[in-house]
Amino acid sequence: MFKNVRTVMVFAKDPEASADWWCRLLGTPVKTEVSDTGAVYAWGEIGGVELGFHPADDERNPRGGSPVVYWEVDDVDQARDWLLAAGCEHHRGPLTIERGRRIAQLRDPFGTIVGIDGP
Repeated sequence: MFKNVRTVMVFAKDPEASADWWCRLLGTPVKTEVSDTGAVYAWGEIGGVELGFHPADDERNPRGGSPVVYWEVDDVDQARDWLLAAGCEHHRGPLTIERGRRIAQLRDPFGTIVGIDGP
């Protein structure tokens, strides 16, 4: 029934700015779509997964209401340092969760918490 993750949706105050920052960082083009209400949805595709940014809405989709998504990385320390240098802030970790596997969480410049998971 369930297959691979297709889309990760982040609710953001400024979807275009969030998508632009992440897509530049990850080296993928930004795509945008404007709904008939004028709301902008912006996204990029990374590793076969759509990383999408939707306007936050305090009633239905408040910023920060999304689950934390963990990106698989080859080296948690290296990926963490790279994200910190790019403008993210420390949030949590790194933590060893099992032998040979560590995680950390960072906050991007727009307030979204992201995770990294790896050796």
